[in-house]
Amino acid sequence: MSEPNTTVRAPHASALLLFALVWLSCVWFGSFELNPNNATRLFGALALVERGEATIDRYETLTIDKAQFETKTGTHYYMDKAPGMTLMAAPVVWAADRLAGAQSYDEVIDITNLRLANFLRLRLWLAVAFGSALLTAFATVLLFDFGTGLTGSPAAGLFAALGYALGSVIWGWSTTMFGHASVAALFLIATWAIWRGTSGATELGRWRYPVMAGLALGWGVAVEFQAALGGLAIGLWALWRSRSAVWPMRWRLHALAVASAVVAVLPMLAYNQFAFGTPFMTGYRGVVGFSGMNQGLFGLTYPKPEALLGITLGLRRGLMWVAPALVMGGVGVVYWLRDRRTRDLGILAVGVIGIVLLLNASYAYWDGGASTGPRHSVPAIPFLALGLAPFWASLRSRAAKRAAAALLGLSMILNLVIASTDIFAPENMATPVWTRNFVGLFAHGKFNTLANVYWGWQPWFGFALYLDVALPMLGLILWWTRAAERDRRLAPSV
Repeated sequence: MSEPNTTVRAPHASALLLFALVWLSCVWFGSFELNPNNATRLFGALALVERGEATIDRYETLTIDKAQFETKTGTHYYMDKAPGMTLMAAPVVWAADRLAGAQSYDEVIDITNLRLANFLRLRLWLAVAFGSALLTAFATVLLFDFGTGLTGSPAAGLFAALGYALGSVIWGWSTTMFGHASVAALFLIATWAIWRGTSGATELGRWRYPVMAGLALGWGVAVEFQAALGGLAIGLWALWRSRSAVWPMRWRLHALAVASAVVAVLPMLAYNQFAFGTPFMTGYRGVVGFSGMNQGLFGLTYPKPEALLGITLGLRRGLMWVAPALVMGGVGVVYWLRDRRTRDLGILAVGVIGIVLLLNASYAYWDGGASTGPRHSVPAIPFLALGLAPFWASLRSRAAKRAAAALLGLSMILNLVIASTDIFAPENMATPVWTRNFVGLFAHGKFNTLANVYWGWQPWFGFALYLDVALPMLGLILWWTRAAERDRRLAPSV
């Protein structure tokens, strides 16, 4: 692997087109609007925008994910999640209501009401487009730059970026209002900002990096409360990376990061105050219908070996089966650990991956219910994907690179099938990707694309249109990146 060289940046043209490709890929394929996890967050946004309230009493029969509290005015129902995704969706829902001249109170609240389903589907799609899809696309570009700077190879950076965004279930979960893909993106954004901001004397004094890192980590907690633990590991790594700075500068950097994190957390505290009368109450305290949430701390107890095996290698939920390219990333993380120049990043990757997996294995509902892959472990994916860059850079023969590219291609095809059909695999399937995604849905052309849902196209035509647009974009990205790689090699050494 080459000496880390932060002056080598991802080629701008490739990065811009990569952003567009990833955003389009996440937006083109939708998810089920009445999935309980999607629905409860969307109902929370509708209640805020249309009635200026946090209660979802009117919609509570449409979702099993809800919290129940007894108040002075009677029994009320609330969203039982961290409010970050709902707060991001609220401006989009407000704009959609105003532009369409419609609101949910115009609809009959009935699960069989097709008008209501269409109303919710449009707002879900817009919330995804300006929420999780946007964050994933931005994080992908930063990972491209991250891998390029660490290895000196634009090809290695692109290999890592594609493995993250299109070669893993990040893709599928970015089509939803679940918080997993957004937290993964925010972790990656913060890690990039810390790395970039501590990679040289000229970068160290720039205020934008600690502000970006603080905002990303703070908002990660607003999206998913347990992100605080992974964020703590990233924060400790920031302290280590900035240890060589003189104290006045170090104090200023740390103060900026902490202040930014506090600013990002304030909307969550304000929502809690508005909904429950105190900033420190959460909807999780009133969860109904899930007795496992009464175990330990909101369902978290201690890591179970069988759960850990299930979320890594298990056929039903194992990460390896929905993102096989990440196995190469695990090898790349080992390369970082063995190299003193990048050992701190390797330790961070192992630390965050370990925290996320152990938290998932400690959860009463570790399998995630209706889920393709271990959805609660999604925030670990960026740190495995980072390892793809040194893995690619370590390959010397064309045969080895072709084999690695083939495995990445297999992962991308697999996740194209998952994202284009259904990310919500039923709980009772032993091999959900094959049984449901491939055989049950893909083989029968059961897609959920923009073209067939909103333009009335046949599903296969909507899928084909995506390929007609996405494949040339991918080809151009590869071509430009290959040219940048060749120019780098031909450039005279300094």
